[in-house]
Amino acid sequence: MGLLRQPTGDITQGVIWKQLLGFFFPLWFGTFFQQLYNTVDTLVVGRYVGKVALAAVGSTGVIVNLTVGIFTGLSAGAVVVIAQHFGARRWEDVHKSVHTTMLLGLLVGAFFTVAGFLLTPWSLRAMGTPEEAMPGAVLYLRVYFLGMIPNVIYNMGTGVLRAIGDFRRPLYFLIAASVCNIVLDLLLVLVFHLDVAGVAIATVCSQVLSAVLVVVALMRSEMTPYQFFPRQMRVHPEPMGAIMLIGVPTALQSVMYNASNIVIQAFINSFGTDAVAAWTAYGKMDIIFWMTVTAMAQSVTTFAGQNYGAGQYGRLKKGLWVSAAMLGVFTVLISAAFVLLARPILGIFTPDAAVLEVGVEMVRFLAPCYITYILIELLTGAIRGAGKSVVPMLISVFGVCGLRLAWLFTVVPVHHTLEAVMASYPITWSITSAALLLYYFFGRWLAPPKSARGGASPGQPQ
Repeated sequence: MGLLRQPTGDITQGVIWKQLLGFFFPLWFGTFFQQLYNTVDTLVVGRYVGKVALAAVGSTGVIVNLTVGIFTGLSAGAVVVIAQHFGARRWEDVHKSVHTTMLLGLLVGAFFTVAGFLLTPWSLRAMGTPEEAMPGAVLYLRVYFLGMIPNVIYNMGTGVLRAIGDFRRPLYFLIAASVCNIVLDLLLVLVFHLDVAGVAIATVCSQVLSAVLVVVALMRSEMTPYQFFPRQMRVHPEPMGAIMLIGVPTALQSVMYNASNIVIQAFINSFGTDAVAAWTAYGKMDIIFWMTVTAMAQSVTTFAGQNYGAGQYGRLKKGLWVSAAMLGVFTVLISAAFVLLARPILGIFTPDAAVLEVGVEMVRFLAPCYITYILIELLTGAIRGAGKSVVPMLISVFGVCGLRLAWLFTVVPVHHTLEAVMASYPITWSITSAALLLYYFFGRWLAPPKSARGGASPGQPQ
């Protein structure tokens, strides 16, 4: 590759809490703009087109979330592999991993473009999409799937940047894409009257913009091991295997989480319109917590990946518990604010008194339980950063999904109350956290990589 300039983004030394917060805030705001990005389509069609168009766009949410979960899971595999090589100063491996990652994004995007376009009508009917919303839903999803390649390229490209400690540029790219999406939504719907097709086209255009920005950023990273050369994209077997070994279980975990949420929604539906409306409003409020815990977990994954690659195992563990302390404080503050301000916050989404009563009960039951969840994300993120994703995935899927489904189908039919449904959350969170803690203390997840067992990797203590 020739002589490379020493890259920035090294987090194998320095003040841990400052580095974690330096990652956390760009990720948090990035998630905020991602949510804004996703919400604008719904707001525009609901306000300016009509309820049928709103139902059409809304009915696609589950499929969109499933596909995005798969992409982000594969991206997480790339983050870990590149971060480990970066931390170990294995520049040739960084170069190979980057070009393997980008080609993987191109191939996965092409596959989902074809499969999604062909399977859209079947998947919407399988979910019971109302017949009057079907034409708009099919149109929206098919246009959305035409943007799969830039969508996946963006996720993979930002994964590369985050792996080397660059969390700011992905935020800037997402802000630009969000602004583009809002402007085009209003232009195509209000001026050109393209309705559902307009918001779908706006989404694809913003995805193209974000993909172009991230690719250009990687191509202009001159004299660094992560500089991207499109003609050098190829499958390097070793990084490809490592990315899939970490990324596929992570993607599967996301898919299972979404599946369990669909079942939860079905049980909530059995309590009537007020409960469904309250659960929807609570979900809009609840996203603040999930944005916070996800941003910290992604920060920990990159931190763990680089320090594992550098052989800084003690620093990796310290970073995990520093992040747990910070996230614990954030969680307590969020929980307290939700409990105290439940009614006025929910009132933003609905003025209905009966819905508000149910929503306040939901908030006051679940918000104090958030603290039981945070270790699931942080332990999984740290262990995944060390290259071990299968066992944490199995523990999480069994605990968060399997036990929750068992509770819903055995306890809830006997005690058919909202409290019984909601209790499935803290109970399964607590059990899963305990299981992950056992694996953290007694599992062999921190064993040195094979390349280091015959001798220390670059940067590894001997």
